Amino acid sequence: MSKYQLEATVREQFGKGAARKLRAAGKTPVVVYGHGTAPLHVTVETHPLSLIIRQANALIELNLNDEKHLVLVKDVQRDPVPQIIEHVDLLIVAQGEAVEVEVPLHLSGEPFSGTSALQELNTIRLSVPATSIPENVVVDITGLEADVHVLVRDVVLPEGATAIDAGDLLVVKIAGARGAAEDEVAAE
Repeated sequence: MSKYQLEATVREQFGKGAARKLRAAGKTPVVVYGHGTAPLHVTVETHPLSLIIRQANALIELNLNDEKHLVLVKDVQRDPVPQIIEHVDLLIVAQGEAVEVEVPLHLSGEPFSGTSALQELNTIRLSVPATSIPENVVVDITGLEADVHVLVRDVVLPEGATAIDAGDLLVVKIAGARGAAEDEVAAE
């Protein structure tokens, strides 16, 4: 996972009017909090921020007055119609600290001939070190036969990651061809 760089400046004015002026100037109001510190009210350039928040669980090195803070995007508030970023909350994380994140699940391979894979879970919640958040978790379904269920406990996780979701939660179900069971009964 790559680490992004972002420059921030301390924000002195608050409220709707001040936030509107910032957004008109191409900046976004941001609150940085975590680790028992007082919240930091800052502004960042909107364009680089919008590119960063497109990436799930992006790790950002925030440069504020020559101090570097390692942060994760916690919340993004957007205007629902034009999709303009109105406000962002960033969470300070420590270098080796474990964080809870939601990571996309991707299927690889093909199940046994004549079957199809039905993906029931699109993301998995993990507890991972902040500096090694995976972009996705791959579930290999190569050669799996009909009526096989892949559960959360069966998913191979990256090193240092543990699943937060229940172990018996269904990830993928391998289904046989429709009507195959009825054809077998008719043949008998």
